[in-house]
Amino acid sequence: MRVKVNGEQCSGQGRCAKYDPVTYQLDDNGYNAQRGAEIEVRPGMEEAAIKGMRACPERAIKIVDS
Repeated sequence: MRVKVNGEQCSGQGRCAKYDPVTYQLDDNGYNAQRGAEIEVRPGMEEAAIKGMRACPERAIKIVDS
């Protein structure tokens, strides 16, 4: 499964990383460090990645491949 964080929508609240800090790594300013790129979700981390996606108030995270 892969996800993508929309860099224009991400406001740096870091709620995604609360549920999955492996997939959603934050930069020094609290923004997703890989915004704009497709991120490969590690096997077994799909549920955590989905929880992180749902926690985003801007809905900046989308599943691009499942």
